[in-house]
Amino acid sequence: MKEISLLEVTDKVADLLVSINQRLPARVERLLSRARNQETVVLARHYLEVILKNLKVSRRLHLPLCQDTGMVTVLAECGQEIRFRADPAGSLTGAINEGVAIATRQGYLRSSVVEPLSHINTGNNTPAVVHFSLVPGDRLKLTVMAKGFGSENASSLAMLTPASGWPGIEDFVLETVRKTGPNACPPLFLGIGIGGTSEQACFLAKVALTEIAIGRQPDHGLRKLEQQLKERINQSGIGAGGFGGPHTALDVRIKTYPTHIAGLPVAVAVSCWAHRVGQIEL
Repeated sequence: MKEISLLEVTDKVADLLVSINQRLPARVERLLSRARNQETVVLARHYLEVILKNLKVSRRLHLPLCQDTGMVTVLAECGQEIRFRADPAGSLTGAINEGVAIATRQGYLRSSVVEPLSHINTGNNTPAVVHFSLVPGDRLKLTVMAKGFGSENASSLAMLTPASGWPGIEDFVLETVRKTGPNACPPLFLGIGIGGTSEQACFLAKVALTEIAIGRQPDHGLRKLEQQLKERINQSGIGAGGFGGPHTALDVRIKTYPTHIAGLPVAVAVSCWAHRVGQIEL
């Protein structure tokens, strides 16, 4: 039985959250650079150049790369052979939230999390949204995503009928991007969740978003559909910054789960160009 200190979890989460708000994943930055090099629309190319310059400045000055430092989502994969040491945080959820609070202070992250009805600010970006899964082994893997609400507000869920099939899914994704994409700071990254129940589809879409950033290999059985969807999205004419051109979406990832014979849940999770994701393993 492996023992993990909750204090160590707090420290690791704090360091990671500060880091991802100052430096994008290498794969995300490569896709932005490639889009800049291929862009032919003058204003869109300038917009991409400003983004890439901003990334260099944030790294040099150790400051957040976007004013909206987001709400934190954590995917926690907990090995069945782990025992957590009873530190002051009291629980794994408490340790994660303490890490978010520390990162907010140390990383100059804007406090954006409020109570939903009163809109009273919690003051430290907690609580995070934490999803747990129990897996074999003695490792704890935490995937942390800081997601601004310009893109979160663009996300969508549809409960389609089975008869809708792939054409209905494609139409729903395209309509979501047409309606909300220009306000979500494109170029975009899209996670698509298909199947399960309504909440499972939304969860799959978020997982798909994280996999884009950390470079996990796609399901080759779905890659053709992902490429087809990206091509159609990029024909929308929205483009980088909403200035037109072929770079509305830089990558699309689909994840599926078996569903009921009577339904076809589909969720679209949208991320802006500032796709901030990191991962730690203890």
